[in-house]
Amino acid sequence: MRRTFKRLLSLAAAVGLVSSAAVAQSELEKIMKERGLTQDDILAAAKTYTPSGGRDKYIVFSSGGQSGQIMVYGVPSMRILKFIGVFTPEPWQGWGYDDDTKKVLKEGWYRGKPITWGDTHHPAISETNGVYDGKWLAINDKANPRIAIIDLKDFVTKQIVVNPVFKSDHGGAFFTPNSEYILEACQYGAPFDNEYHPMEEYADVYRGGVTCWKFDHENGRVIKDESFVIEMPPYMQDLSDAGKEMSYGWGFTNSFNSELYTGGIEKGLPPFEAGMSRNDTDYLHVYNWRKLAELAKDPKNVKVINGIKVIPIEVAVKNDCLFLIPEPKSPHGVDVSPDGRYIVVCGKLDTHATVYDFKKIMEAVKNHDFAGKDPYGIPIIDMKKAMHCQAELGLGPLHNQYGPKWKTEGEIYTSLYVDSQVVKWDYLTCEVKDRVNVNYNIGHLCGMEGKTEDPQGEYIIALNKLAIDRFNPIGPLHPQNHQLIDISGKKMKLLYDMPVPLGEPHQAVAIRASKLHPEVRYPMGTNPFTGKVHEGKTLAGQEKIVRKGNHVYVYGTLVRSHINPEHVTVNKGDIVTFYLTNLERAEDETHGFTVDWYNVHASLEPGKTVAVTFKADREGVFPYYCTEFCSALHLEMMGYLLVKDPNKKYKSVKKIKLKKMSKEQLMKEYKKTVALNEATKKVIQSVVKFLKENHYEKYPVVKQLVEDAMDQFNKVPAEEKKAEEALKKGDIETAINFQYQAWQYLVKTADVGIRAKDLLVRKLATPMSEAAKRGEAAFAEGGCNGCHVIGKVSSGPDLVGVLKRHENGEKWVAEFIKNPASKYNDPYVKAMIDYFNLRMPNQHMSDQEIKDIIEYLKWVDENANLF
Repeated sequence: MRRTFKRLLSLAAAVGLVSSAAVAQSELEKIMKERGLTQDDILAAAKTYTPSGGRDKYIVFSSGGQSGQIMVYGVPSMRILKFIGVFTPEPWQGWGYDDDTKKVLKEGWYRGKPITWGDTHHPAISETNGVYDGKWLAINDKANPRIAIIDLKDFVTKQIVVNPVFKSDHGGAFFTPNSEYILEACQYGAPFDNEYHPMEEYADVYRGGVTCWKFDHENGRVIKDESFVIEMPPYMQDLSDAGKEMSYGWGFTNSFNSELYTGGIEKGLPPFEAGMSRNDTDYLHVYNWRKLAELAKDPKNVKVINGIKVIPIEVAVKNDCLFLIPEPKSPHGVDVSPDGRYIVVCGKLDTHATVYDFKKIMEAVKNHDFAGKDPYGIPIIDMKKAMHCQAELGLGPLHNQYGPKWKTEGEIYTSLYVDSQVVKWDYLTCEVKDRVNVNYNIGHLCGMEGKTEDPQGEYIIALNKLAIDRFNPIGPLHPQNHQLIDISGKKMKLLYDMPVPLGEPHQAVAIRASKLHPEVRYPMGTNPFTGKVHEGKTLAGQEKIVRKGNHVYVYGTLVRSHINPEHVTVNKGDIVTFYLTNLERAEDETHGFTVDWYNVHASLEPGKTVAVTFKADREGVFPYYCTEFCSALHLEMMGYLLVKDPNKKYKSVKKIKLKKMSKEQLMKEYKKTVALNEATKKVIQSVVKFLKENHYEKYPVVKQLVEDAMDQFNKVPAEEKKAEEALKKGDIETAINFQYQAWQYLVKTADVGIRAKDLLVRKLATPMSEAAKRGEAAFAEGGCNGCHVIGKVSSGPDLVGVLKRHENGEKWVAEFIKNPASKYNDPYVKAMIDYFNLRMPNQHMSDQEIKDIIEYLKWVDENANLF
């Protein structure tokens, strides 16, 4: 480590930064010593550290396990970015609490029963030509056989489809190379109908299979009527992969329980785990989905069960579309190489990974060279004749991800559950290259696009089932552990442990962030679930309350910082629908909405319209408010739902009023408010002048802020006109309120305008030296900006020009920062203390921080004309 710093010091000396480098060395060595860090720890930290405002190269979508949701995080930072509501309610986003999201969740009701629990397992990103295109995300629910579709334009679930014949689903979702279909494999064999069948009928009536869900890639929806099921024996089908390139049109699904064992531990029989692992091999299912899709179009080739087309085993076999190949015992994954030639399968109870050659499989199919048939008449291809090679990897091999050197070096990575390792090997030669330990009991692996035709390498993530002693103790239930591994060099290096406190995240997929193009706002009044204008779209000035029988419709808007309307009165027993539109155009200005007691919530991103419906079944007064902290006046962004009983007579109660102001006092207050507004307008005008003189329109982000500010400013004249009209009528109180509302808009204008000015200043100012940058950071982190605002008088004096206010100004300011009390009796400082009624506190800045702050203040003075 010391050698590394010596090299850094030599470089620093060459550019005159010896002092800074020495300070950094000393500070870093101190931290390393205190925390027991090694050089490898520091390098790992550097490889994962993403500075504030920085971006990750990859985005990971991880299943949320028993949460029924999806987790999104970045690589290499491993920062969690979002949880996506899928099969279960997600309160922050109002998922399952407003009308439209309830409709999506209702699509997932299972056999008519509301289901609010899910077990998400295998996410998949839509593909074009065998590579991720970043448009759609699909995921399955193992507990209730369902597939969900998430739109990656807004990261919102748009469709849930229930499998009408399966009773569980572990093996989904898997896109075909051009997203024609999503493959969903059944897990536990069960009757396709919904009737009772005893276990004695298992082999005859219970079935497994793969559902091929037809996918509309343009609109991101499953087309149920064009989907079909491939009937298979009840071998407990597991995971799948779609062929690509030379194996395009074929699908591969492994399975366990070739024994067709049915358990019965309560009867004194061996448990499932014993009876299902007796045979030396299980079966890999090989099927031609493309040919079966054509066969499914002919009614003669299908049975319709519970509304979906099912291709019987005998039809698939007759048309040379379904075959079996023995595979390692208790496999848990099948992975097709990027060129589609090789298929890799690992068996949990076998130490080997088996590599099959698609060319050999097709040769056997062409020549009808079979080792026999299973009890259901499906041809079995001889394992040795289909095999390319076997690799001895270790205990408990599970899942695979390919690396970028797959073509020349057969680069592949496999998780070892029992050994708690990731092993790198060559699937062309079956030679092991490297191993790295993980903590603990790894399940899936997530490579960077590692199952596509264009694997990126760089990193791989171990999705570990156990964390045990890795994190602070938090009770008997431990988090899962996702570990980031650097695979860019010859040896794999563990970089980062990320605790995951959201269910058991079973599998994850990663995509280059550059392929994702999410929206930052919706076109005004959009219903995100249809992509069209929402029926409840309401613009400013269109707010209204409409009664139709006992159904009351509230057409409202939300904008910083009020909800319009603010008073809604209904009768007890009425059905109430709030149609709400977020009128904001600025990015990240989300509002939320809830009503006390009624268990509803909605998240309104800019431009979005939502509907919230409930029955007003309780008399009383119920506040509603914005749930997303959106502005300085967030707490004031509220209203009241008043529910009265139409069968009840209410006595008139006199309002308790505060002491009335005289007319003269009211007029004084009115003039004071008008004067405040005029003063605020002058501030805005000065900001506008600066922006125009410096051509703000050249800078898109600044321009957007200015447009947002002008949206607020343009609302002022209408409020002032209302104030003048009220004043003419002698209603001074109302006139004051309208003037004050105008002031609210002016404050919002000034707030956004000043932000725009500050951003423009940054773009126009001379570049900061490294020392000045450190000084600015120290100024902020040291709390200096709590009292001092550059270019403005705040709780303390403006510091523009402070270095020129005293003889030997730099020395004077440095001494004052170091020991403020030493100058409390200085006439200048005493005058400032008396004026601001504050004393400069000692922030205990180091000498280096003080030097850097002086450099920052020099930079301020260089650009004084901009502040």
